[in-house]
Amino acid sequence: MTGQQAIVHIGGYTAASGGGRGDGIVAARRDPATGALTPLGTVAVTPSPSFLARHPTLPVLYAVNEVPEGEVSAFRVGPDGDLTPLAARSTGGAEPCHLAVTPDAGHLVVANYGGGSVAVFPLDAAGVPGERSDLVVHVGRGPDPQRQERAHCHMVSPAPQGGPLLAVDLGTDSVYRYDLDAPTGRLVPAGPRFQTVPGTGPRHLARHPDGRRCWLAGELDGTVTAYELTPAGALHQRGRVDASARAGHVQPSEITVGPDGRFLYVGNRGVGTVAVFALAGELPELVAEVRTGGEWPRHLALTGAHLYVADERADMVRVFRVDAATGIPEPVGEPVPVPSPTCVLP
Repeated sequence: MTGQQAIVHIGGYTAASGGGRGDGIVAARRDPATGALTPLGTVAVTPSPSFLARHPTLPVLYAVNEVPEGEVSAFRVGPDGDLTPLAARSTGGAEPCHLAVTPDAGHLVVANYGGGSVAVFPLDAAGVPGERSDLVVHVGRGPDPQRQERAHCHMVSPAPQGGPLLAVDLGTDSVYRYDLDAPTGRLVPAGPRFQTVPGTGPRHLARHPDGRRCWLAGELDGTVTAYELTPAGALHQRGRVDASARAGHVQPSEITVGPDGRFLYVGNRGVGTVAVFALAGELPELVAEVRTGGEWPRHLALTGAHLYVADERADMVRVFRVDAATGIPEPVGEPVPVPSPTCVLP
């Protein structure tokens, strides 16, 4: 494995977000055998690139710029992870915090946290985003007066096998369903929004490879909710479990399913852990909770036999080797210093 396949890009907060310590997007070379990361330095100076995504077939990387006048930036990726700017577009809302490319690579969709909205950008044959084709603004609030005073869209999740896009909104305790009309780049509601238990504060959603199940991390109430997912994008709740067994204020962050669909991984800020759940039963079953060495694991990513955890406040990325049989991660080597990391993109 050489070139781009061995490169990891890391997004984070800069001073533009009010307190970040990074300068932009950092690249690191990954050893596929050991999982070790060798930092290569900042490869794009850009304000608060807090979440990253790749084009599925082209050497193009996308980043949100989580600032009051939100933008999305596109870069061409060089063989050694270097980034050349291609375009920057206004997202039409404040503090964009998540983005994703549709499975057909025709559009880029962005979640504006501060704006409580979803933005859509058409992608040309070179993967460059054009002018924004749609902006859908959510309306509502939840019971938490500090965090749910209005809509706060936190994630956009296109269906890998086709079907409605799911937009997770922390502020309104809702998951919205949209069909994307490809010719116009417009979002069309695919049905009524699905509302979670009040005060859940849904942050991120993880889909099972079978396409029939998904799990939702509740940032505000420290839970994981299990759902059946229909082809039409409807969610049927199966039940809820605690995201952590630790005492303390738990704020779940990233949630992801292992590639074989046997285990679910949840980052827990506040208690500094990654919780591992088995997915064989009706509800996720906690099998281990591993300390990350920091307090604020903001994001995690699985690739090969390794798990990478970005701890925003500890200024580090931690590498773990995942036991294939048990699903439990074990730390490998020393933490990799990275300022204010918020997203790891293998």
